[in-house]
Amino acid sequence: MRPAQLLLAAVLTAAVVASAAVANAATVDPALTAAIASPDRNPKLAARDGARHPGEELTFFGLKADQNVVELWPGGGYWTEILAPYLAAHGHYTAALPTSADAEESPGIKHWHELVAAHRASYGTVSETVLSAGHFDVAPPGSADLVLTFRNLHNWMGSGYAEQVLAGCFRALKPGGILGIEAHRGRTDQPQDPKADSGYVREDYAIALAKAAGFTYVGSSEILANPRDTKDYPKGVWTLPPTLTLGDQDRAKYLAIGEADNFVLKFRKPAH
Repeated sequence: MRPAQLLLAAVLTAAVVASAAVANAATVDPALTAAIASPDRNPKLAARDGARHPGEELTFFGLKADQNVVELWPGGGYWTEILAPYLAAHGHYTAALPTSADAEESPGIKHWHELVAAHRASYGTVSETVLSAGHFDVAPPGSADLVLTFRNLHNWMGSGYAEQVLAGCFRALKPGGILGIEAHRGRTDQPQDPKADSGYVREDYAIALAKAAGFTYVGSSEILANPRDTKDYPKGVWTLPPTLTLGDQDRAKYLAIGEADNFVLKFRKPAH
């Protein structure tokens, strides 16, 4: 190919990529973009947007402002700060909270309640349900349009009730409703630890769990892929930011790797 042709091809390729980027950005609801950009959000949580891509991920899951959305184990409230105000006017947000028996999650429950209380005017009516051992009804049967979980699957595997959680999600969703799962992606050259002690879950394992619960696999997104993540750290996934369990030990190394490699999976409850 001649230099002029190479240049033209490069220009055309760049234009196509730019157009695709614009098209992808345009699919995010402006109201959702506004919720993400809200100054009411915790600055420390908002600072993670570059790693978590909230607008793109929620759009991939099919979030709409008039939906009944259930988030499982909202933790520190990263997604609550986005979902609750976005859904306040026309939809509904429900958080399925752990109990104090769930030691890993219990410190965040009080903080989450304080968050919701402080923003009641903009969050509107926020419902709460319980998700814990023996309590898997995250919403009334057939009531949810969308059930979401972000980086929690390994916890339920560790507690031995991941299958029951997914079955509860299936019951809660309307026919045709969507389940969205984000989790730390495990290595494919190693068998899955059924307890997921490292925090990593093989993508094929997660898909099989959801299918066993009755879901149809819709697809995946690579927006949270991180090829720098080697997944072989002394303290598992928590070695990486934002946790940085090792403190100052090799801190620069782990900051350079960034947040873990994560898969984003979308499933549908069959309509019939």
